Amino acid sequence: MYSAPRLSILATLEAVLLTIAIGWLLWVGQAILLPIIAALITLYILSAAAGGLARVPGLGWTPGWLRRVIVLLLFLAGTVALSAMVTSNVNQAVLSLPLYAENIEALVARTAGQLGFAEEPAWEALRAWVAERVNVGQFAGSLLGTLSSLGGQVVLVVLYAAFLFVERTAFERKLTLAFGDSERRDRARAFLAAANDRIGNYLVVKTVVNILLGAISLVMMLALGIDFAVFWAVLIGLLNYIPYIGSLVGVAFPVLLALAQFGSLGIAVVTLVLLTIAQQIIGSWVEPRMMSRAFNLSTFVVLLSLSFWASIWGLAGAILAVPMTSILVIILAEIETTRPVAVMLSADGQV
Repeated sequence: MYSAPRLSILATLEAVLLTIAIGWLLWVGQAILLPIIAALITLYILSAAAGGLARVPGLGWTPGWLRRVIVLLLFLAGTVALSAMVTSNVNQAVLSLPLYAENIEALVARTAGQLGFAEEPAWEALRAWVAERVNVGQFAGSLLGTLSSLGGQVVLVVLYAAFLFVERTAFERKLTLAFGDSERRDRARAFLAAANDRIGNYLVVKTVVNILLGAISLVMMLALGIDFAVFWAVLIGLLNYIPYIGSLVGVAFPVLLALAQFGSLGIAVVTLVLLTIAQQIIGSWVEPRMMSRAFNLSTFVVLLSLSFWASIWGLAGAILAVPMTSILVIILAEIETTRPVAVMLSADGQV
């Protein structure tokens, strides 16, 4: 028999090895697991949207299957339209890259002249060195390759989400067959109903908030005449799933494009100010009032989650990190034995 201290050491070692093994499996299985998790999150949003259609005037009488079909068709149509828009914008951006490069070069030369060192030999040498190493064609090819790979992932997510959405109608029957007419079935049904309700509410509210942010940003960018405004608005809404960092990155891209498109610091600064105001309004006033207790994670837990998932799955992991962690906390809160863990992961203990 092992002594208590030795058993404690062995348990700790096993936990560390298990954690490493799980992390390795997540990293190796990214191509399989990432679309499945994204599809599950999409499933909750679609299910909540189908339930919300019952509250729309004129659609309350419709059967559940018809509302699910309507939501699924709208989702598929939106995905196709979004994919076509992204492809078109990327092709236009690739054609515009030489013009943007000229505008940036002219802005830099103008700024150097105003500062009085445009004629310096060191400046000319630096400018020539940068020009030799900035390959617009290589950048365009890399961008198109990345988007092509992303497109394949999106297709998998759409297929998985669509089939899961259709098969969800049979879940109640499967639950009855698995547990029969028993107390265990009733407890499982109550647990799943409570968890699904909170998860669905969180994801729907977060998605609505992001759509609202994207719409406000779109109006601002259209007013300024920024190229590919719809694409940037979609990107801003998507990156808003990443707390703290996402808003900064989402604003940076259109600001940099404004700088390249117009070759003017003034328009870039105006773009930065307007988009930052939109982020502040949504992040500091609208979102806290809509999210209620659904998003109640400790700041440290949020940062740790972002670091972990971004290191394993890159940008996609960073976008899914907080939704996945929030779902985990909601599930832990619904189970009596794991509720203390959910309390420790929350911001104020209210789960």
